[in-house]
Formats: sequence, structure tokens, C-alpha cells
Amino acid sequence: MFEGFSRDKKKVNGVSIAYRIGGGGPGLLLLHGHPQTHVMWHKVASGLAEKFTVVAADLRGYGDSDKPESDPQHMTYSKRIMGNDMVQLMQALGFQRFRVLAHDRGARVAHRMAVDHLDAVERMVLLDIAPTLAMYTQTSEGFARAYWHWFFLLRPTLPEKLISDNPEMYIRCVMGGRSAGLGPFTVEALAEYVRCLSQKGAAMGICEDYRASAGIDLEFDREDIAAGRKLACPLLVFWGGEGIIGKFFAPLDEWNKVAADVRGKALPSGHYIAEEIPDVLLKEAVPFLQGASDCF
Repeated sequence: MFEGFSRDKKKVNGVSIAYRIGGGGPGLLLLHGHPQTHVMWHKVASGLAEKFTVVAADLRGYGDSDKPESDPQHMTYSKRIMGNDMVQLMQALGFQRFRVLAHDRGARVAHRMAVDHLDAVERMVLLDIAPTLAMYTQTSEGFARAYWHWFFLLRPTLPEKLISDNPEMYIRCVMGGRSAGLGPFTVEALAEYVRCLSQKGAAMGICEDYRASAGIDLEFDREDIAAGRKLACPLLVFWGGEGIIGKFFAPLDEWNKVAADVRGKALPSGHYIAEEIPDVLLKEAVPFLQGASDCF
């Protein structure tokens, strides 16, 4: 996996962030989802590296990045702080401005990062999410059943204990319970996800990510709405046509409420777009990331 990429860590924003870097050209930051790591991009990394300098990073609390202890308000794992990590990482690698391709939890970090750092993010592709505030405020019974982990991970102490006791079972239950099952994931990728979730502090880190999303992150989102702040960079959103987002939400409508320049559509996939239909994702996302205005 990641042939031609180098692997390293950088201390930024008080934490050590693990990443791989490869390719050449404009900077492109890749942010992963839950309960995964940057390895989720292994099927598209080489294709992206033909056009961009690709930086695939592990979010704090995930992968081989640091997993700092949190605070009562969960600010340590707020998307604002996690976004600051990534801006500082890209700056340390020489990119004052860069593009973003992000999935799931990483897409929530990217959303906050692009609002907070208007001069840093040039354009952005987000995969299989609607805005966090919209998803919480519009939660239905069907959504809660499908995204049970959103609510399980908020509980104090218990989820960390259960996950750390059997991280492989947690990964197989969460990832295998989606529409495509475990079929899209290579043996090597699954082994990496299990290895990383088995590390000390990993279960705590992912729980704190979700606790922040249900608390302090929503406060920041409401402040944006009250102040009339919107995502200013060009935004492209995709969601899995076989997944949950399009079933329970109207993704484009919700993104139009918080972004000034947005387009998007469903793709023939479940939740894990980059691993289920990598060739389709490259075909759909690369022209937009290169700056094409007529790709839709």
C-alpha cells in the first residue's frame, strides 16, 4: 500500500500527527473516517499522487497520531482543534493553501477547518456526511438504529472499556454492518485498523471525538449560523446512494444552508466510497480538485 509514499510524524499544535506524503503538485490533504486511519485512502492514493502532493494524515486520537487526554468540555477533540492540527501540519510541509478530500469524521474536521481558516482551504470534497448539526437535530428512529455508535460512544467510560477489550470485534461490527459488509476492505487495511484501535488511548480518542461532536462542536456550528458565517471555498459533496445519508437527510439542501458554493450527488456506493468504488471517486473528484468549474 502507498507505493512511492514516505511515512513520518510532525509535532504540531502540541501533538504528534502521523502522515504519509507522496506525489507532486498542489497540496491535497486526505482525512479519514471512523474507526479507520489514513490507510482508508490506499486504493486512490496513487491516482491522486499523479496530480497532487498528497498528504494522508491520521487525526488526533486515531491511527499512529497522539491520543492526548481530554477535558470536561471535550475541547481537546473538538473539530476546531483537530482542524488546527491539520492546518499546521500542511503549513509545516510547505503548503499555506491546499485542497481537501475527506470522509466521515475527517469530513467534519474539514468542515470546521474550512470555516475557521478561509485563507488556507482552496476547495474541498466531502464524502458521505451531512452537516453535523443537521444530523443531530433531525435524528429519527431509523437513523438512530443505523448510526447506533453515534449515541453509544457518548456514554462515559463504558464504550472505552468495551472497545478496548475487543477492538477487532468493534471494527467488524461497525464497518461490516454497513450496506457493503466487509467486502470492500483488504486484509491489509483491516489489519491496520485493528492494530491502531488496539493502541493505548485509541478507544478513548474515538469516544472523545464523538463526545465533542455532540457538544462543543454543535455550539460552534450554531455560532456560525447566528453570525451568518458560511463555507466560502468551492465545495463538492458525495454520498453513497446505497447508504444512510441520502435516506434520512437531504444532503445538498443541508449543505446549501451552510456553504456558499456547493454541488454534489449520490454515487453508486455505500458509506466507504474510497474503498468501495475508488475508480469512480477518482473520476468524479479529481477534475473538481484541480479547479474545473464545469465538472458538474
